[in-house]
Amino acid sequence: MATRVSYPLEIKMKAIEMRLARVPVKEVMEQLGIRNKTQLKTWMRWYRKGEVHRLEQPVGKQYSYGKGPEHSSELEKVKAENRFLKQQLDLPKKVQGTGKEVEPEVAVAWIESIRDEVTVSEACRWIGIARATYYRWKAATKTERTDATVEKIRGLCIHHKFRYGYRKITALLRAEQRMNHKRVQRIMQREGLQCRVRMKKRKVTGQSAHLAENLLKRQFHAEAPLQKLVTDITYLPFGGKMLYFSSILDLYNGEIVAYSIADKQDTSLVLDTLNQLPKRTNMLLHSDQGSVYTSQAYQAAVKGKGITMSMSRKGTPADNAPIESFHSTLKSETFYLEDLICTTTAIVVQTVRDYINYYNSIRIQTKLNNQSPVDYRRLVA
Repeated sequence: MATRVSYPLEIKMKAIEMRLARVPVKEVMEQLGIRNKTQLKTWMRWYRKGEVHRLEQPVGKQYSYGKGPEHSSELEKVKAENRFLKQQLDLPKKVQGTGKEVEPEVAVAWIESIRDEVTVSEACRWIGIARATYYRWKAATKTERTDATVEKIRGLCIHHKFRYGYRKITALLRAEQRMNHKRVQRIMQREGLQCRVRMKKRKVTGQSAHLAENLLKRQFHAEAPLQKLVTDITYLPFGGKMLYFSSILDLYNGEIVAYSIADKQDTSLVLDTLNQLPKRTNMLLHSDQGSVYTSQAYQAAVKGKGITMSMSRKGTPADNAPIESFHSTLKSETFYLEDLICTTTAIVVQTVRDYINYYNSIRIQTKLNNQSPVDYRRLVA
């Protein structure tokens, strides 16, 4: 248990004098060696209530006013009463007509200045207002201060021609008043007052000039091999690093005719997949509007092979359902089935390669009369 500290009356009175002179609590505690700020608040409360006699009582022998030792003398009692009356007389008031009315702004500022020494209820009782009235005035004053702060921030932003961000605006405001940088940031964002120098540029992917019409139109049936192809990219987050799998599926028999695996989702990935296709006329290749497919390099390669490009409408993965379904099947029948959620990159690559061989040559499909894609293509040929 902590040892109680007893302070002499001279220290207590000196602390009270310093607080009445608006010396900060921390500075008073450092100069006089006071350990706990609660003790300082207690002394101030006693002083404002006129209970100065309690400052002379030993530690552990404090009494409530009127229930313990009285003032040491009649003179001390008179002095305490005078201090209480002086507190009321010192409070600024606004005179209107024949009566006196407390100015809301003055009352709020005064109560806030003495909240370290007395409670809100006591302060309100001194000036003759209800506690609820004080909080109502305080809320209204806070709203007015907020409006004034917004106008001040707007003025600073306009004056500096929107060259300053919220950090510099906060620094300017702190020269006059206390201000939190997060509050300044919220106000600037809400009012559209952000810095206009080096604004963030957000590139919207898939918005290139090389967009193609949706020629496939969900007609997923083909009469011959390599007549209608669909392509897409999927994530492989199962190894030591993120891998990307690009594949091209033939709608004639569901065979994967080309695929590539890389650790970057860039144009080189889809070009490597595209280059595995033979050069042939009357071939339709369908994809989404991803930035890699709308890039100039990819479109040039497609035209070089004599391929007609088709693209899904934005936000409609059902337009490319066959390749989406294959990617789901690939993950379900390998990584999820075999619980390969966290493995090495080499195992991920080998797993995909083995499954492609299995899918094309061994795995039967009902729509192909229970044959594998390769067997179906050879039989028809």
